[in-house]
Amino acid sequence: MALNKELLDILACPKCKGELELTAAEDGLICNACKLVYPVREEIPVMLIDEAVPLATWKADKGTA
Repeated sequence: MALNKELLDILACPKCKGELELTAAEDGLICNACKLVYPVREEIPVMLIDEAVPLATWKADKGTA
């Protein structure tokens, strides 16, 4: 089951308040402004700055470009 579209529309990056984009695998929310990914665990976004993963690290770990 995917994340609720209405939830995605109201979520914002807790660091910069910018827009978030769902990853292709639907396992994280990307803030392109901060270059951070907030993980999604068991369909629940973890919106804690301390839990965010740098975008470059996320891509390297997932094997994406």
